[in-house]
Amino acid sequence: MALHGLELHHHAIRMRPGTEDASLSFFRDVLGLQSDPEARDIPDVPLHWMDVGDDTQIHVFAVEGASKYARVPERDPFSTHVALACPDIEEAKAELDRLGVDYWRVGRDPAQQVFLYDPSGNMIELHQIGTCRCQASNR
Repeated sequence: MALHGLELHHHAIRMRPGTEDASLSFFRDVLGLQSDPEARDIPDVPLHWMDVGDDTQIHVFAVEGASKYARVPERDPFSTHVALACPDIEEAKAELDRLGVDYWRVGRDPAQQVFLYDPSGNMIELHQIGTCRCQASNR
């Protein structure tokens, strides 16, 4: 078996610290995206959550090196990643365990996030459907 019912929710990328205004201008004035006006504040991590069509977002973080939220450098939730939502995060973790896939968890139920790497080193975030602001239609 494999994970099922996944939805694309956001793609997280980094901006250079100090370019927050220029980055917001680029995403808004060049790409025509709008900021999520109620994106949560994360202490010491300047960010923009930009709404994209199809109920997805681009999360742009101003972080250089490992963030203060990284347990170890390779387990930094503010690294570039793709976020997918699943119907049941506990079921997804059980399936990852069954498949022997290494992952780590950030946060608490129900809004916990699970992070893992694909074989090429790309970071993937999993979270439960309905626990994030990515889908504008659910706000």
